[in-house]
Amino acid sequence: MKLFFIAATLITFVIGCSKKEESTKTYIPRTLTTNEGFNRYPEQKADSITIVKVGNTNPEQFRIKFRDTVMRIQTDLSDQNSANDKFTSAQFINTQKTCLLVQLADSTGLVAPSYLISLKGSGIEVISLYLASNGSQDKKFSTGINKVGGAGYLVDNDFFITNVNAKVYFVKRQNPAERIQGQFLLMSPDRQTIVFLVGKSLYQVHYTSAEVSTESLSGDIPKDIPGVYRWIQNNYSFQKNKKGISFLKYNDDDRIVDIKEFQ
Repeated sequence: MKLFFIAATLITFVIGCSKKEESTKTYIPRTLTTNEGFNRYPEQKADSITIVKVGNTNPEQFRIKFRDTVMRIQTDLSDQNSANDKFTSAQFINTQKTCLLVQLADSTGLVAPSYLISLKGSGIEVISLYLASNGSQDKKFSTGINKVGGAGYLVDNDFFITNVNAKVYFVKRQNPAERIQGQFLLMSPDRQTIVFLVGKSLYQVHYTSAEVSTESLSGDIPKDIPGVYRWIQNNYSFQKNKKGISFLKYNDDDRIVDIKEFQ
């Protein structure tokens, strides 16, 4: 009988620990303000964010923990049942490892929503990376999180997040009502100007200043992206304006292009 009570006590203790370990908290995301930075330092060692792989899922899924609590994000402010704790993408975007860029495992919309999870003081906050859009080709150009070399991440053609220091910029739209209806092509050598192929023109955004430039493409333009890229290498180069901002411009006949401009 004594052994029975000891075993029962141990089982109760294990279950209690398990429940504590799997405690959850739901977060309601806030909206992003202009040019916010999230390279924050933890106030305590216990204030840690961890990424936990979920079993053998295909594709891979993850959970996010703050301290020992599993995080859930409520995607619909009016519906508590919309909270989700599984993510298909999660990566730290600052050297302090206090800010995560994540994408939910959610296929209800055009593309699963993306968020920033960041320490704030002794707590944590969730920031939505979403802007409403009514573009006719949103389905094609809403592609979620895209890593752009070592420079950072482009999210749905609407946000650019610099790597290492986790600063977030709005990418100025051509039309305020719709996200850029074009495909990311390349960045300037200083990693400050993003170039999109929109129809038969290059829409260029200097994301730190929100200054833009549109360069029409003339001649027989290749139909495939690799072909367009090579064609631009041969006919265009980055040139600085009076403000020191680099935009692609059509080459003068005597201009020699350094191939490093496109690497």
